[in-house]
Amino acid sequence: MIIGNFCPFVYPFDMIKIYPDGAWVLEGSSIVPDGEGAGAELAKRGLSLSRDQGRRGTIAHGILEAHNGGDGKNLALTFDALASHDITCVSIIQTARASGMDRFPLPYVLTNCHNSLCAVGGTINADDHAFALSAAKKYGGIYVPPYLAVIHSYMREMMAGCGKMILGSDSHTRYGALGTMAVGEGGGELVKQLLGKTYDFPSPPVVAVCLSGAPRAGVGPHDVALAIIGAVFKNGFVKNKVMEFLGDGVGNLSVDYRNGIDVMTTETACWSSIWKTDEKVRKYLEVRGRGGDYRELEPADAAYYDGLIRVDLDAVEPCIALPFHPANVHTIREFRANAKDILAGTEKECLKTVGGSGPEMNLVKKIHGGSLHVDQGIIAGCSGGSFENITAAASILDGKSTGADGFSLSVYPESQPTLLELARNGAAAKLMEAGVVMREAFCGPCFGAGDVPANGDFSVRHTTRNFPNREGSKPDEGQIAWVALMDARSIAATAANGGRLTAADEIGFSPGGAKFFFNRNVYEKRVYGGRPGTAGGADKGASRETELVFGPNIKDWPSFSPLLSHLLVRIASFITDPVTTTDELIPSGETSSYRSNPPRLAEFTLSRRDPGYVQRAKDIRRLGEDLRDGKTDGETELILSTIKAVPGYETIEKDRITLGSAIYARKPGDGSAREQAASCQRVLGGRANLALEYATKRYRSNLINWGILPFIVDDENAFHPGDYVFFPGIRESLLGGEKTVKGFVHGEGKPLEIAAHLGELTPDERNILADGCLINYYAKDRTG
Repeated sequence: MIIGNFCPFVYPFDMIKIYPDGAWVLEGSSIVPDGEGAGAELAKRGLSLSRDQGRRGTIAHGILEAHNGGDGKNLALTFDALASHDITCVSIIQTARASGMDRFPLPYVLTNCHNSLCAVGGTINADDHAFALSAAKKYGGIYVPPYLAVIHSYMREMMAGCGKMILGSDSHTRYGALGTMAVGEGGGELVKQLLGKTYDFPSPPVVAVCLSGAPRAGVGPHDVALAIIGAVFKNGFVKNKVMEFLGDGVGNLSVDYRNGIDVMTTETACWSSIWKTDEKVRKYLEVRGRGGDYRELEPADAAYYDGLIRVDLDAVEPCIALPFHPANVHTIREFRANAKDILAGTEKECLKTVGGSGPEMNLVKKIHGGSLHVDQGIIAGCSGGSFENITAAASILDGKSTGADGFSLSVYPESQPTLLELARNGAAAKLMEAGVVMREAFCGPCFGAGDVPANGDFSVRHTTRNFPNREGSKPDEGQIAWVALMDARSIAATAANGGRLTAADEIGFSPGGAKFFFNRNVYEKRVYGGRPGTAGGADKGASRETELVFGPNIKDWPSFSPLLSHLLVRIASFITDPVTTTDELIPSGETSSYRSNPPRLAEFTLSRRDPGYVQRAKDIRRLGEDLRDGKTDGETELILSTIKAVPGYETIEKDRITLGSAIYARKPGDGSAREQAASCQRVLGGRANLALEYATKRYRSNLINWGILPFIVDDENAFHPGDYVFFPGIRESLLGGEKTVKGFVHGEGKPLEIAAHLGELTPDERNILADGCLINYYAKDRTG
């Protein structure tokens, strides 16, 4: 059954079929859609299983159960390892310290692949690296120096293993192709693991992704990934679910190819991913000196899945995802045939995102001479920078030239071991001789801190995202650059044509079979291993006497007050975009240098989407502080009179009211796991978010961990910018386990009563919200 109406993108759907009502997978590849015929098919094979029994046959179920301390419906997970990079690790360690942590109780990898080249603020990036190394020495962590590896490549090479679970403070924490269920979350969830707590989550549905056939020459992992994202993102088919990759087609893919698809599952909004494993995975681990981490993972002979996606790899074509989302997918063939109309439509959609007074929309101007011309190509990071992607690009560009005009191509290998092998086998030389610039392991192009295009440029990238200003432009200052996602093979083909958009399957490309040799010495000689046997580096162990190294930009968290009996919030920003990304909530790029300084970073909150938000939030925070301190003036008296207009609260005590700001957005939180998208709101006095839904589980968790009530509301027409919303008795309702509370909107006229839904919250989460943030809750827990 093809769910075409779920997928509005114009590309062939014959390659993907969706079974929305569940399906059985028999013997790892035979698909039996759920329904009356399923029972007969099972009986024919001598099986009599309920759906619940069939769910236990999934790979995901076995791994989750092995890490679960809760019941079957509510998970309480303990992970095997943690991973962070230099945008997130300092604030995580600072939060854990403030909450009572005195050691890392499990392997914790601290990579330095984000704030490496971004030079804003002088020494502050290197200061964060020095802090991370001192923390690894003090608490027993694993420190990976700058330029040695991007976070996910190191974790794949050195930490992932079959049957493991890894939690990372980056949304693209995905190692499913290596048999590891990995989850990207905000820092608060890592803090809980560092405090010996569990990751609590309702047991997620599992969706099978059955692969058949094999990709043809010129079709790369990004093409397959984009095709899947285009089919499932907008309908939310896999949102907060596990994607389990099965089928005969898996065996036709190399492990590098599988990793390239797997890392992009984040863009489907799924919770985690897992793949069946085979001898290719064994070899991958053995080459890296970790053959003992292999075991075969297969579903049971009869496994039931809550949904199923069937992908015919033979039919996948080279794809392009246009601005501003990885789900805006077309085949390159279809796109080129209709480029003018498609780009005109893209301009209109982008104009809605950046605002009517934004910079000039100039995409259609990229078409001239009958072709679309791009200005820049990037192959980089955890998705694009793999050995196979780069060697394929080198094969295409061997003996050719990228040209001496405006087009440029930069390549960022995922790790130093990969770069070393590219140098040894000649691939790097082929690329450089063609005019390509070879870079180091660095995530900058993926979040706007490296190879930022010129204003109006069109960039094609094998990276993870193409959100607004994700490449570093500033639309609010009249700048805009365009990013489209493509596979490395088609980017190389485009480069060989001097920037004229070209699909790799048009050029007679033969991928070859370059062999990869992993040199472990690269890590042995540079990685600091604070836990013996885990890093592959110098195993030094931890020393509690080590002093943490604080640069002048590294600041402690400010104090956060608990939630009082009643809550009054004022809407400081009102956003009606279909989706609001975390990059819009707190911009990436040069602001990343301030991630270790919460008050400084908070100044950038919503700066590229609603520049007036910060001052409005500060004004509301000041009023809240005045109310808390008993100061009264005309403004606070007006606030109190607003509340007293609600029947039953004519004599309310002002010292029992929490006053803060709120953000309304239809669907906030798509994209990065960075907790700062929530913590910056909290630093500015935020106490609630109002939304029709939340784009990701991780953003909602970030709100909770920082004491921001994640309300779901039914009708945005009940609210307007600047309205006050009063939630009487909120603390009692929260701690009493209520899922829906009563609120009163104060705008024009009489107060309007509304229902605000809190949804599922664990007892710990309710206490965190009541105490004002997880630091308060866990510090209190430690001190009794």
